[in-house]
Amino acid sequence: MLLLSPLYNKPNRIIEKQRALQNDPRKIMFRLPRSGLYLGTFGALFVASSLGTVFGLYSLVRGKTD
Repeated sequence: MLLLSPLYNKPNRIIEKQRALQNDPRKIMFRLPRSGLYLGTFGALFVASSLGTVFGLYSLVRGKTD
C-alpha cells in the first residue's frame, strides 16, 4: 500500500482554498482558475450563434430574390 499512499494520504487544504477564494475581490465568475478561458469560449460561441440566428432570420424575412 505504500505505492498508493500519496494518493489518499494528503493534507486537507480545503479551508485554505476556501478562505483564499472568499477573500478574492474579483467577481465570483472570475475567481477560479481557467475561468477566463471558460468565459471567453462561452462568449465567442454565444456571439457566433447569435449572429447565425440573426442571419437566418434576415434570410427568411428577405425571402428569395430570383
